[in-house]
Amino acid sequence: MAEFTMDAKSMKKMRSMFGPQQVDQMIRQAISICWMMLPEGKRKAEAVEAEIRRIVDRALKDLREDATAFGITDAAPKAGP
Repeated sequence: MAEFTMDAKSMKKMRSMFGPQQVDQMIRQAISICWMMLPEGKRKAEAVEAEIRRIVDRALKDLREDATAFGITDAAPKAGP
């Protein structure tokens, strides 16, 4: 299996290939999927926003915990709301 490394050159190539529009598109796709997954009676902007915020908050909390657990950062995870 080929080894994959994220050196500075690789990161620069990846950033130029994706750019901010890739992140924007992925977030919009997640919002659309969330809308489709909600029961028909709950498909309101407020309900989608609440679900997206819940999912993003959980993902960011996990990111901080994983970074600490795997020694990527020395910072302790912040307590959630």
